[in-house]
Amino acid sequence: MPPMDLAEPQGRYLTFSEREEIALGRAANLGVRQIARQLGRAPSTVSREIARGCLTRRPRGRYRATVAQARAEQRARRPKPSRLAGNRLLRAHVQQELLEGWSPEQIAGRLAAQFPDDESMRISHEAIYQALFVQGRGGLRRELTACLRTGRALRRPRRRADGRRERIKDKVLISERPAEADDRAVPGHWEGDLIVGAGGTTAIGTLVERSTRFVLLLHLPNDHRAETVRDAIVDKTTNLLVALRRSLTWDQGMELARHAEITFAADLPVYFCDPHSPWQRGTNENTNGLLRQYFPKGADLATYSAEHLDAVAAQLNGRPRKTLGFKTPAEVLAQLLSADRTTGVATTS
Repeated sequence: MPPMDLAEPQGRYLTFSEREEIALGRAANLGVRQIARQLGRAPSTVSREIARGCLTRRPRGRYRATVAQARAEQRARRPKPSRLAGNRLLRAHVQQELLEGWSPEQIAGRLAAQFPDDESMRISHEAIYQALFVQGRGGLRRELTACLRTGRALRRPRRRADGRRERIKDKVLISERPAEADDRAVPGHWEGDLIVGAGGTTAIGTLVERSTRFVLLLHLPNDHRAETVRDAIVDKTTNLLVALRRSLTWDQGMELARHAEITFAADLPVYFCDPHSPWQRGTNENTNGLLRQYFPKGADLATYSAEHLDAVAAQLNGRPRKTLGFKTPAEVLAQLLSADRTTGVATTS
């Protein structure tokens, strides 16, 4: 990348003429905010520029526009030389520790203890990896990669987006969910997830209605495979009338791989969130946090009976919620049922 010419206006970068204005303002004993107003810049920009351009570190040190401009141009040069390339002693130390079988993280972590009074002997483990795998970035020989525990000559990312296989077939993403689900004006749109117990082997399914925050809990005593979760959802939601079965939104966990069978058996369309987007099920995430009061992390969730889960759900549905004007989810659901007799539940468990 060619060096930037900071003498010309760059928008976000100060120009030499602006630095001269700062120098004149400092000579006239103007404050930082007054200089910033004259330049049309943020006070923080001017303050940082003065700190960088002063000849001394004193609070009222002399600011020179030419010196500040030269320092800015030096900082803007690309590519920047790496610390290993410019520090022969540090490079030799890193090479020696690699030959001893130390990992880059161990080398970087020990430098402060080995050289407590030498700030130049500091480097991050990532910079060491870069010097090994990106030749020309740091002066370490490529042969030293053989000293790493992996022995790889090339760096391999943990996850490759282009090679990731489709885990759930025929899924419908949340972008295709009816718009009425977003404003919570129409009941019947649910969000679901699992809360997982000790060792990830036990779980409880959670369903929460977006409009009323009404909660249903799924009993999964043996496992949380796709077939088990499918049966639990179908069993619980078929008690709801059709008007309260408008949609179910889930994350992309494999426990819902049988989503098409849920849609067919319970007449409940299933939509999936985008990857790594828990905020798209914010109501469910909040509810799961409330449920941790009853089901602590690390607990064996298989010990809880279906009756106990129903009792916890009833208690949570009877708790006043600020977002509902301190009404309870059960009260809000009852109001909806009384307002429209065509919408209701056969049993609320």
